[in-house]
Amino acid sequence: MKKYLIIVTLVFFISCKEEENGESTKESVTGIPAPTIINATVKSVYEHDVAAYTQGLEFYNGFLFESTGDFENSSLRRTDFKTGKVLEKYMMGSKQIFGEGITILKDTIYQLTWQNNIVNVYDAKNINKIVKTFKWPNEGWGITNNGTDLIISTGSANIYIVNPTNFRVKTSVVVEDNEGTVDRINELEYIDGFIYANRYLENNYLLKIDPSSGHVLGKILIPNLEEQYFKGKLANPKDIEVLNGIAYDSTTKKLYITGKHWPKLFEVSLD
Repeated sequence: MKKYLIIVTLVFFISCKEEENGESTKESVTGIPAPTIINATVKSVYEHDVAAYTQGLEFYNGFLFESTGDFENSSLRRTDFKTGKVLEKYMMGSKQIFGEGITILKDTIYQLTWQNNIVNVYDAKNINKIVKTFKWPNEGWGITNNGTDLIISTGSANIYIVNPTNFRVKTSVVVEDNEGTVDRINELEYIDGFIYANRYLENNYLLKIDPSSGHVLGKILIPNLEEQYFKGKLANPKDIEVLNGIAYDSTTKKLYITGKHWPKLFEVSLD
């Protein structure tokens, strides 16, 4: 009996140590290792336009560019992130057009729309005019780029690598972790060779994805930001006003997150 208790205690101790080290002990059903647990810590807090139904977030030349949704309220914006002041706003939505994610590649802004199969293209120096459009056969959710190609999510588990000159799909991957496929992949940001992603309706984590395999390498735990910084200020916190918006400033190496209709923008570090 004593020997049995020693073995059980040892197994429990090893399990606890693995969890402390950010390793899951859950058995993989896919052969993919469990994602490493990464903690996000708030470093700074900034104002954010509570009217913005955030769909895409991007840094460019020291300014924060944002795409918002909600049909006629859909817009493309250039913002002073330190004050939250909207410096320019182009209202591109309508009763039919719903804005989605954005990315900026080689001074060109690509803005998805939700179910309209249209991609708006802008000169990054003038957001008040659409200079070109592309057709996209799927729903548009999130978009980022790796410096050469565009990377697009559609609300499923699929991520598409797309040629920016003709919008043809070059390849695609399925997002998977140790438990299976991971759907509802939404807003994307490409950082140092990895894709960071929101999962729609999930407020307490982001995903770190290997773009070549689609495997989830890390799960970034987000503290309860609403509880700490704007409790009671969201009308529908569990419905539509969810975590959505990842922006990386490659100049300062700082990471920012926000949500739909959130009154705050957060600079976070990953531990």
